[in-house]
Amino acid sequence: MPEITLTSVLAIINLITSSAIVIIACSLFAYIAGRNPRHAVAKGFAALMALTAIVNAGDVLLARVRDVPAAIFWLRFQWIGIALVPAAYLHFSDALLRTTNVFSAWRRALTAASYLIGLGFFLLAVNSDLIVRDEIYFPFAPQFAAGPYFWVFTLYFLITVGLGFFNTLWARHRCLTSTSRRRLTYLLISLAAPALGVFPYLLLAGSQAALSADWVLALSLAGNTGIALMMLVMAYSVSYYGAMEPDRVVKRNLIKYLVQGPLMGTAAIGLILIVPRFEALLGLPPDSLVIFAAIISLVLFQVIVALASPILDVLSDWEDRREVAWLQRLDERLLTHSDQMQLLENILAALCDVLRARQGFVLAADDGHLRLESWVGSRNTAQEMIRDADVQATVQAARKEFITLGGVWLRPLFNRSGEIVLGVLGLDSPLSLEAISARERDTAAQLARQAERTLEDRRVQAVIFGALQELRPEIESLQRYRSLTPYAGSTQAVAESKAASPDFPQWVREALSHYWGGPKLSESPLLDLQVVREALGQHDQSPIKALRSILLEAIELLKPEGEPDLRLREWVLYNILTMKFIEGRRIREIADRLAISESDFYRKQRMAVEEVARTLATMEQKAAAANGAETVSAPDAALRQAQDAALQHPSTGSGC
Repeated sequence: MPEITLTSVLAIINLITSSAIVIIACSLFAYIAGRNPRHAVAKGFAALMALTAIVNAGDVLLARVRDVPAAIFWLRFQWIGIALVPAAYLHFSDALLRTTNVFSAWRRALTAASYLIGLGFFLLAVNSDLIVRDEIYFPFAPQFAAGPYFWVFTLYFLITVGLGFFNTLWARHRCLTSTSRRRLTYLLISLAAPALGVFPYLLLAGSQAALSADWVLALSLAGNTGIALMMLVMAYSVSYYGAMEPDRVVKRNLIKYLVQGPLMGTAAIGLILIVPRFEALLGLPPDSLVIFAAIISLVLFQVIVALASPILDVLSDWEDRREVAWLQRLDERLLTHSDQMQLLENILAALCDVLRARQGFVLAADDGHLRLESWVGSRNTAQEMIRDADVQATVQAARKEFITLGGVWLRPLFNRSGEIVLGVLGLDSPLSLEAISARERDTAAQLARQAERTLEDRRVQAVIFGALQELRPEIESLQRYRSLTPYAGSTQAVAESKAASPDFPQWVREALSHYWGGPKLSESPLLDLQVVREALGQHDQSPIKALRSILLEAIELLKPEGEPDLRLREWVLYNILTMKFIEGRRIREIADRLAISESDFYRKQRMAVEEVARTLATMEQKAAAANGAETVSAPDAALRQAQDAALQHPSTGSGC
């Protein structure tokens, strides 16, 4: 039975915290890089996290090795991160300064040079004894001995990391709003975490013979815990850069990711490391409890996360918790078209059971026409049951009860006030009205009222969705303005892309209307887009050809997967775009081919153009990010209004 000592307890806890840092660093690398892979700040932070993960992964593996050759290999592996972390500091801090409109060619060159210098130190560390020597100290905290020029690397490390802190302090000084200054303050405090976590400070202490194992492990444990917490604070500050979502959404998404990713991973690693010790204490064979403990812990963790999710939502959205709760309830209660179809099918199935009907259908009124909305049984048979004369007679009767015409039970469906016909319900039942009981008649009437409420609610929600579609460009533009932050020492503003203009969808519609030539294409403001300028080389330096190709690319990005189908809803918008603007067909012809009314065509055409505008805006954002989006230009009127608002209400500002 293994002996439990303070050293062994500290060693296992220290191993868990080191593993936690690796998990946190890898998770934050994936989260930040995945959310905005082209943003300069995200790139710098991702590099810093990747190098930190390499060093701490080496610490975890070194805690498990007991022979010198393996220890030497993993100590050399760690120097990939140790040597390059200072360069990542400069990279990250330069990206922060660029977001405040401070550009410097020499600072970019210095960053590149620091990566080359770091690579040189790495090669010296693994191929010579100038920086470190292959003299390994055991039994705890394996480490190289310092070489004769280790002081040179230490000096380089301190100067380069110090420059990174200075750049970050400068970026904070240029922020004017309290929110952005607070986030940069958090970042400054936590920025020491990667440096503290990777620098081989034990080399400065010389031989470990005079050091107590308990003290070294205790100090390492305290350091690892603080580093893990500071890395989380860094991620909190960085996650706002390049984010178009509201602050509360960014905060909530980060909290949920940390709980479901790093926290669960750390818990699993802890069980894997601790349970074998209990197996040895209980005299059980190896791996007899680990598998069960891991499975049970994963299941229980998911249950705990589900139970804690409402609490996390309240904590992340404390100030707006009532409005957020209302939005969540609204999301749960709104009916999509598929929800409505399924609900109507359930109602029809229940009616068929009550009235022993073989077929059933619901017709929905749309712009004065009745279309087949839902059915039970064969679609073809349901369509054969629909006879225009019978349906019109039922609608004109305007009676809230079933009538039988030609063996088909028909009932008009009204809104709550009983003034508007929303549709018609039909059933193919062999029974007569007199053959059903009073209970069956009441049940059928109740189910018919449910169908009426479903159609009415869907109509009301369609109005809501339409209004939100109309507001979406303005909402997205407002989000872009919200993300702008004034900074000191400049009379100009960070350039706003034309894609952020409220008129952008209108420009897209006009350019599409003259797709094959015309002043609305040749004089379009879209010609100034970055993505259009980048396409000039592929189109004989012709801006018109480049814009036409970009518009076509945006349309093709909306193309659904699978075989084309003129009548499937997911293909309607794409078909309207290609038929109207690319093929130049007449509106009446397009409406007939897609089986929609002209009024419905205009509504869907507007939605299609807005989708193209949003896709084109995304393409422009990616192109601008790839080329350094923080270019300078004179602000337009809308941008000036947004900045004035930010200056007057500094508490609402976003991060720099």
